[in-house]
Amino acid sequence: MTFSHGASKAGPEAASADAAVAARTAASLSKNDTAPMVGFEAVTKHYGGTGGQPGFTALDGIDFTVPRGAITGIIGRSGAGKSTLIRLVNGLEKASTGRVVVDGVEVGALSEGDLRGLRRQVGMIFQHFNLLSSRTAFDNVALPLEIAGLDRQAIRDKVGPLLDLVGLGDKANRYPAELSGGQKQRVGIARALATSPKLLLSDEATSALDPETTQSILELLKRINADLGLTVLLITHEMEVVKEIATAVAVIDKGKIVEQGRTFDVFTRAQHETTRLLLSSTIGAKLPEWIRSNLKSEASAGDRVLVRLVFFGATAFQPLTARLVSEIGPDVNILAGTIEEIAGEPYGSLVVSYPADPATIERANRFYAETGLTTEVIGYGA
Repeated sequence: MTFSHGASKAGPEAASADAAVAARTAASLSKNDTAPMVGFEAVTKHYGGTGGQPGFTALDGIDFTVPRGAITGIIGRSGAGKSTLIRLVNGLEKASTGRVVVDGVEVGALSEGDLRGLRRQVGMIFQHFNLLSSRTAFDNVALPLEIAGLDRQAIRDKVGPLLDLVGLGDKANRYPAELSGGQKQRVGIARALATSPKLLLSDEATSALDPETTQSILELLKRINADLGLTVLLITHEMEVVKEIATAVAVIDKGKIVEQGRTFDVFTRAQHETTRLLLSSTIGAKLPEWIRSNLKSEASAGDRVLVRLVFFGATAFQPLTARLVSEIGPDVNILAGTIEEIAGEPYGSLVVSYPADPATIERANRFYAETGLTTEVIGYGA
C-alpha cells in the first residue's frame, strides 16, 4: 500500500511534506494550469545487470502524457511494462533515466518526506483489493487518514460520505470476508479517495471481477471522474475496460509505447500489429469459424469477396448498406454486423459478401470512395 510509510511520523512531518509539495506544485502550475497531470519524458527502467551493464530493460524510452481530468488507459500483454510504468508515478520505483512529472513535480527528485506528501495526492486501487481483513470497511477507508494524523471526528466526517459515494453506506461495519468482490473493490476505491487525491491509479482493478461487477465498477469510476474532476490512469490487459471508459490510450509492448492517441482513433485505425492483435476479439463484427476457416487470400473464378464495412463519424447514421445494394446489385449478402460504442462514440461494423468479378468490385470500390466508407477485404470464398 502507498500509505505504509511510518504512521509514527504522521503528524507535523506529514503536514509539512504535504505543504511543501503543494507549494511547489502551485508554483509550477501557475504558469500553465492546463499542463498534463502526468508526464513521462524519455523514461527507461533497468533491473539487475553487472559490470556496468543493464540487466532486464522493463521500460525503454517512454514519452507519454496523461491529460488532466481525463481517464487514460495503458494496455498491453502481461510483462509488457505496465505495472512498472504505474509504479513510477507514485515513486514506488525510480526511473533509471528520464523524468516522471506528476502535477508539475518531478517524482525522482523528491526526498522520502516529500514523497509521502505526493502519495497523499495519488490514490491507488489494486487487482486484489489489499484490504486489511481485521478492519471493517469503515476502518479500511479510515487507514490513510489515521496515518495522516486526522482526529477521530474528522475521520468520521470524511469516511461516511465516501462510503455513501461508492454505494456502501450500509456496509460500514462489515469485514472484508463479509463482502463480495465488487464491494471489496468499492471499499478500495473509497480508501483511495480518502486523502482527496488529484490522481487515481488503477492497477488491473477489474481483472478479478465478473463482467457484471466489472461494469458497475467502471460506471463508478466514470462518475467519480465526472463529479470530482479526478484524473484517472488505469493499466489493464482488458480491452473492453479501455473501450468502455478511457478517452485516451497508450499501447505498450516490450517496454515501449508502440501506439497512442484518442481511444476511438486507436481502436478504429490501429497502426501497430500489437494493437491489432489485442483488438482482434474486442471490436467489430465477428465471423463464424466455419466461414473464416474457408477463406482464401486470392479469388478464383466464381468466388465471392468478403468485405468489412466500418461506420463511424459522418457515416455512422447514413443508410449506406441500402445504397450499396442499389449500386452494385441485389447479390449482396450480410454475414455479420454489430453496433457499439468506443469511448462514448458510435461505431458500426458490417461484413458483406458479393461476387468477386472485376466489374462488381469496381462498382463497389467507386461507391466506397464516393461515400468515404472505411472498408477491409477479409478474404475470398465460394
